[in-house]
Amino acid sequence: MKIPALKGFDEVAFKKYLKNTGWLMLGRVGSLIIKMATSIAVANYLLPNNNGILNASVSYIYLFAALASLGLDSFIVKELHQHPQQRDTILGTSFLLKTIAGIVCLPLIYLFWFFFPLTNIPYLFIVVLSFTGLFQSLSIIDSYFQSEVKSKYIMQVQIGGNLISAAIKLGLIFASSKLIYFVYAFTADVLVLSIGYLYVYKRQGLRLLNWNYDKQLAKKLIRLSWPLIISGVMVSVYMKIDVIMLKEMLKDKGASESGAYATVVMFSEALNFVPVVIVSSLFPAILNARRDDPERYQKRLQNLFDLMVWLSLAFAIFISLASPFIYQFFKPQFAEAAPVLAVHVWGSLFVFLGVASSQFLITEGFNKLTFVRTGIGAIVNIVLNLILIPQMGMMGTAIATVAAYCTATFVILFIPKTRKQGIMMLKSLFLITAFQKIFKS
Repeated sequence: MKIPALKGFDEVAFKKYLKNTGWLMLGRVGSLIIKMATSIAVANYLLPNNNGILNASVSYIYLFAALASLGLDSFIVKELHQHPQQRDTILGTSFLLKTIAGIVCLPLIYLFWFFFPLTNIPYLFIVVLSFTGLFQSLSIIDSYFQSEVKSKYIMQVQIGGNLISAAIKLGLIFASSKLIYFVYAFTADVLVLSIGYLYVYKRQGLRLLNWNYDKQLAKKLIRLSWPLIISGVMVSVYMKIDVIMLKEMLKDKGASESGAYATVVMFSEALNFVPVVIVSSLFPAILNARRDDPERYQKRLQNLFDLMVWLSLAFAIFISLASPFIYQFFKPQFAEAAPVLAVHVWGSLFVFLGVASSQFLITEGFNKLTFVRTGIGAIVNIVLNLILIPQMGMMGTAIATVAAYCTATFVILFIPKTRKQGIMMLKSLFLITAFQKIFKS
C-alpha cells in the first residue's frame, strides 16, 4: 500500500520504524505466549504454596535488579543514536559499569537478607538468584540493536531464549523435580538471554574485543543515570514489594495467597511489554521531531498518549470481564484470585501512560523527576498495603497497586514544568482528544 505524500511526513522513516516495531512486537508476543504457557504449567505443578515461595524469592532479588542495571539502557540508546561512531566505547564502558554493579550487588543482597530474611525461604534460593544481576550485563547489546532500529535480532534472541527456558522448566516438571531446581532455572533464564545477545552480536561481524572503556564517558553516564537508578529501585519496590508483603503479613496462609496473587500479576501485566516496545522503537523518531519540529513533537506525544490509553483500556475491559473464565480454565486452586485480577488489571492504564511519560522526561532532561514520581508511588503502595492487606488480603494488595501506579503517573501534574504533559495525559485518559478528533472530522 502506497502512503500518500504529506508535508513533514517521511514515508521511508515511517516504514522503517513500523517494521522495527513489528519485529519488537513479534518478539515480545512470541515470548509472552511461551512464558505464559510455561508459567501456567509451573504454577499448576508447584501449587499455591510453593509457587508463592518461588515468586517471593524472585521478587526479593528483583528489588536489586534496577541497582545492577544502573538505569543505563535508555541513555545507551540515546548515546548510540547521537554518536554511532563511538559504538565500541559506549558499549564497552556500559558493559564494565554494569558488570561492576552486578558484582557489588552480591554482598548487598546477602547483607540485606541477614537483617531482613523472608520466612520459610531457604537462604540458598537467594544466593542462586542473586547472580541474575551479574548475568544481565550483556543486555546492553539489546540497546545497540534498538539504536540501529534492528529489532529483528532482539526478537530472535528473545524467542530463542524463551524456548530454551520453557524446555528446561517443562523438563523439570516431567522429572517431578524439587523447588530448588526451578530456582536454578529462573537464574539460567538471564544467562541464556545474555549468551543469545552475544551470539547475534558476533554474527553481525562485531567483536567484544573491540570494546573499550572511557573514564570520562563513565562519569557522564553515571551522572546522567543516577536518578534513573533510584527510580528503578523505587519501581522495583512498588511493583514487587506487594508479593513479599502479602506473604509476610498473612503468616500461615501468606505463601498460598502470594502464590495465587502471582498468577494475578502474570495475567494483569501480560501486555505491559507493549508500551515498552512501542516507545523503545519510536524513541529515535521522537528525538528527531523534538530537534526538527517542536509542533510535530507535541503532536507525536499526544498521539502516543492516546494510543497508550486505547490499548490499555481495551485490555483492561477484556480481562475484567474474562477473569472468571480465565481461572476456570487455568486451575481451580487459584479461582479465588479472579476478582483480584479484575481490579488489578486497571493499573495497566497508568503503566502504559507512565512508560510513555518516562520517555518524555528523559527526552526533556527531567531525569531527576523519574525517581521523585516512582518514590512517591512506592510510598503509596507500601502504606496502602500495610492498611489493606490485614483487612482484605490480596484484594487489598491489588487496590494498593492500582493506586500506586496512578499516583506515580500523575504526580507530574503538581510540578510546574511537567504540568502540561500531565494535562495531555489526562486528556487522553478521559478520551477528550479522541472526541475532539471525532467531532473535528
